[in-house]
Amino acid sequence: MEKTWNNKAWFLVLPVLVVVAFSAVIPLMTVVNYAFNDTFGNNEFFWAGLEWFDEMVHSDRLHEALGRQALFSAIILAIEVPLGIFVALNMPKKGFWSSLVLVLMALPLLIPFNVVGTIWQIFGRTDIGLLGRGLAALGLDYNYTNDPVDAWITVIVMDVWHWTSLVALLCYAGLQSIPQAYYQAARIDQASRWAVFRHIELPKMKGVLLIAVLLRFMDSFMIYTEPFVVTGGGPGNSTTFLSIDLVKMAVGQFDLGPAAAFSLMYFLVILLVSWVFYTVMTSMDRSQSDIPEAM
Repeated sequence: MEKTWNNKAWFLVLPVLVVVAFSAVIPLMTVVNYAFNDTFGNNEFFWAGLEWFDEMVHSDRLHEALGRQALFSAIILAIEVPLGIFVALNMPKKGFWSSLVLVLMALPLLIPFNVVGTIWQIFGRTDIGLLGRGLAALGLDYNYTNDPVDAWITVIVMDVWHWTSLVALLCYAGLQSIPQAYYQAARIDQASRWAVFRHIELPKMKGVLLIAVLLRFMDSFMIYTEPFVVTGGGPGNSTTFLSIDLVKMAVGQFDLGPAAAFSLMYFLVILLVSWVFYTVMTSMDRSQSDIPEAM
């Protein structure tokens, strides 16, 4: 039978395309316009070519912010991924307690970013905050507004508290998809707990782990609201990550050309890393789907 194509279905997608155009494509084109032009007001633009990109590539300010951002993302992934796996492995698998734990784990994810920052800003204050006053009572000199190390610890712990639940829930979903026959075979073979995790649970969680790493990398690499509310990028520039530095450049200094070039480079880095993760995920799916055919 000859296939017939119904192109009327595209009309159902049209509202989404319009929303995406106004919320993403048009602002992106505006940024591209500023990145390759210079303006002195009155909506008059002068061609600048790659001047702003060259300035950003050789900018020590950008290099320092990129270094802080990369370090923060690496620390976050090194903590949250193993911790999320550990939490998922120890969560109840069924019954009332399973439902209760799932609800409690999801609660931090429901809190808006600015509220999370406000909570930890107050929580860490040495005059009224429970954490700040508690550490002061123990004789520890903790002050995230003056000490860069304390500021980094506060921002990292805040992000771990906020987002480890996401990794745990994704890993929990991966664990729940493992057939019980695998565990029964492991018990028959008297496999150790480590062997079960290494040869059964971890391979079955590879897909969701890649998704978790991708999401957490993207979120951590674009983090803005929480550290800005807590530290404002300080003390000094110790917690001025890429997004905070970009906002300071565009809004605070009104350097629209360099900020636009900065944001495009920022966007391309996120896009490149996301593409790498997507390529790895699709290659894994193909290799897993080819196993039954080979057998």
